[in-house]
Amino acid sequence: MDITNLFGSMVFNEAVMEARLPKDTYKALKKTMFLGTPLTLEVANVVANTMKDWAVEKGATHFCHWFQPMTGFTAEKHDSFISPKMGGKVILQFSGESLVHGEPDASSFPSGGLRSTFEARGYTVWDATSYTFVKENTLFIPTAFCAYNGESLDKKTPLLRSMDALNKQAIRILRLFGNDKVKRVHTTVGPEQEYFLVDKEVYLKRPDLILTGRTLFGAAPSRNQDTEEHYFGSIKPRVSAFMQEVEQELWKLGVPVKTKHNETAPAQYEIAQVFATNNVACDHNQLTMELLKKVATKHNLACLLHEKPFEGVNGSGKHNNWSLSTDTGTNILEPGKTPFENAQFLLFLAAVIKAVDDYQDLLRVSCASAGNDHRLGAHEAPPAIISIFIGDDLAEILDAIESGKDYQNKEQEQLEIGVNALPHFKKDTTDRNRTSPFAFTGNKFEFRMLGSAFSVAGPNIVLNTAVAEVLKEFADTLESSKSFNAELAYIVRNTLKNHKRIIFNGNNYSDEWLKKAEESGLSNLKNTVEALPKFVSQKEVFIKHAVFTESEIQSRYDILMESYCKTITLEALTMVDIVKGQIIPACISYQTELANLVHLKKGASFNSDLEKHFLSKISQLSVQLLSNLETLEKLLNQPVSEDILEHGEFCSGKIIVAMQNLRNTVDEIEPLVSKKHWPLPSYSDLLYSLNY
Repeated sequence: MDITNLFGSMVFNEAVMEARLPKDTYKALKKTMFLGTPLTLEVANVVANTMKDWAVEKGATHFCHWFQPMTGFTAEKHDSFISPKMGGKVILQFSGESLVHGEPDASSFPSGGLRSTFEARGYTVWDATSYTFVKENTLFIPTAFCAYNGESLDKKTPLLRSMDALNKQAIRILRLFGNDKVKRVHTTVGPEQEYFLVDKEVYLKRPDLILTGRTLFGAAPSRNQDTEEHYFGSIKPRVSAFMQEVEQELWKLGVPVKTKHNETAPAQYEIAQVFATNNVACDHNQLTMELLKKVATKHNLACLLHEKPFEGVNGSGKHNNWSLSTDTGTNILEPGKTPFENAQFLLFLAAVIKAVDDYQDLLRVSCASAGNDHRLGAHEAPPAIISIFIGDDLAEILDAIESGKDYQNKEQEQLEIGVNALPHFKKDTTDRNRTSPFAFTGNKFEFRMLGSAFSVAGPNIVLNTAVAEVLKEFADTLESSKSFNAELAYIVRNTLKNHKRIIFNGNNYSDEWLKKAEESGLSNLKNTVEALPKFVSQKEVFIKHAVFTESEIQSRYDILMESYCKTITLEALTMVDIVKGQIIPACISYQTELANLVHLKKGASFNSDLEKHFLSKISQLSVQLLSNLETLEKLLNQPVSEDILEHGEFCSGKIIVAMQNLRNTVDEIEPLVSKKHWPLPSYSDLLYSLNY
C-alpha cells in the first residue's frame, strides 16, 4: 500500500486545486482560504464546476452541505448533480451558488429559542478553509449553519469567530515585537480520541448500551484493570484489522491520524491525529468518530464513545492539544533560542495562564455533560477543578521572574532574569502530569478534561476567546506605554504573581490539592447543572469579541441544560424498563428454582441450608429492589418544572440519586443469581469479548 498516494486521495486539496483550477481562480480561492477575502460568484462557479468534475471522477453522484448543529453530531443534506434536460435526459451540474450556499430544513435542530419550530428555514455557508472531500459517493462540503435571521445554530460558526478574535489580538502583540511578516496566527489542535470496542453480539444483548451508550447496571468483574496488562499491550488481530481499516479510510479523507494503541482499561483504545488548524481539526475529529462507529459495525464490533461506559473502569476522554502558530511556520508557544524570542514566549505564556484563571468556569462549562460528570475526578481523568501544570523547571523560572531574582539552571549556569537576558528554555524538561486538566507539554497545552464524545469546538471556542481577551488587555497596555521593555517585564511579573494560584504541579486527585484549591478561591463545579449557569453569567467576553450574540449564549445554555435533563430522564426510563422486563423476572425465576430445591430436599430429608441462604438473601434484596424502583418511578412521574435550571437540579439532585440506589441493589443481586437466569452480559463478557 502506497500511503503517500492514498493520503488525501479523496480530498479536493491544494494540490488538486492548483493542478485543475485556472491560475487566477486558484489565487482568488487561496486568498479566500487564508486571508478571508470574499469569493465572487464568478470564481465560485469555476471552482464548483471543477470540483464537480473531480468528484464525479471519484465516483460521486451527489453533493451535500456537511454541518455541525447543536445536537453534538454532524448533519448532511444530499442532492444529486443531475439536472433534467429536454428529451428526458439529464446533465450533471453544480453551480457556485450551490457550493457556497445551501438551505436545509432547520425546524428539528436545537435552537434554544432562537426561532419557533414552525420557522423552518436555515442556511449553510461553505467554510472554504476546510477542504471538501468525497465519501460514500457524495461530495461533502464543510459548512457553517445559521438561522434565517443570521444567528448561529451550530458549533463551527462561533469556532471560526473565536479563531478570528484570537488572530486579531495575537497579531497586535507580534507587531509590538517588530514582526511585520506574519499575516495570520492560527490556533492549532491535535485531538487524542479514546474509545471502547466490544463484540457486537454481546453489545446487542445490552439495551442500556444501545439506548444510552453506557451500562446502567453491572457488578464489578473479578478481573478488572488492576494489572493494567492491556495498556500499550499487543493489539489483538481482530482489533488490529479494525484499526487498519479506520486508518486507511481516514487517510483517504486527509485526516492525519498517526498514533494508535491499547489504553489502560480492557477493551479501551486510542487514536490520535497530528495538528491542524482549529476548525479543520474539529472536522477531522468528527470524521474520526463517525468512521470508528461505521467501521466497527463492518467488523461485527460496537464502538463506545460514551465518557463512562463502565462504572469503576477508566472513562474515555479526548485530549485537546492546543497551540498557536503563525502563517510563517513559527510555533508561538515554542520556547525560543534568544532572549528576545523568550520574552515573546513568556508574554503569550502569561496570557494563557491569566486566561485560564480568569475564565476557569467557562473552561469547565465547555466540558460539562451528563456523561462526563461520571468520568471527571478518577481513573486518569482530571478533577472538576481547573488548574495548569507547567513542570518544575518552568515553575522555577517563573518564580524567579516573579520575584526578580536570578535563576540558576540545572547545569549551574547563572542567568539574570530580565527582558533582554532571559534563559534558553528547553522542551520536555519535566514529566507529564496525567491528573492535570490543563498541562503545558513543551510547545502546546493539553486540555484533558474533554469527554470522548465531545466536539472539540466548544472547549476551543472558550480557550480562543479567553486568550484573545487577555492578549487585548496586554496589547492595549503595551501600545500606550512609553517604555516597551519595562512594561513588558511588569506585565509578565504581575501576571504571574496574581495568577499563580491556578498553577499546580502535584497530584490533582489528592486531598492536599482540594484543600489548597478551596483556600485559593478556585471553583469546584462538580456537575453540569452547577457549571452551566456560568456560561450566561460570564457572557460579556463572548459578546465583546463577537463570538456569540447575547441571544446565542442564552440559546446554548438552554440547549445544553435541556440535553442534560433529557439524557438523565432517558437513562432513568431505560433502567425502569430493564428492571421490570428483565431483572425482576430473572430474580423471580431463580428464587422459584431455589424454593423448589428447598422443598424437594426437605421432602427427601436433605440439608437445604445453602439454597435457603441464597433464597433469603435474594428475597431481601428483591424487596429493596422493588422499593428503589418505585421511588424512581414516582420521581419520573412528577410534573416537570418549566424553569430549565430547576429541572436540571431535580435531575441531578433527585433522579440521579434514585438511579444510583437502584443500580447498587441490582449490582448486589447480580453475583448471587445463576448465569443462566441473569439476562444481561456481565462486565467480564463485555470487557473481554475481544480477548482472542
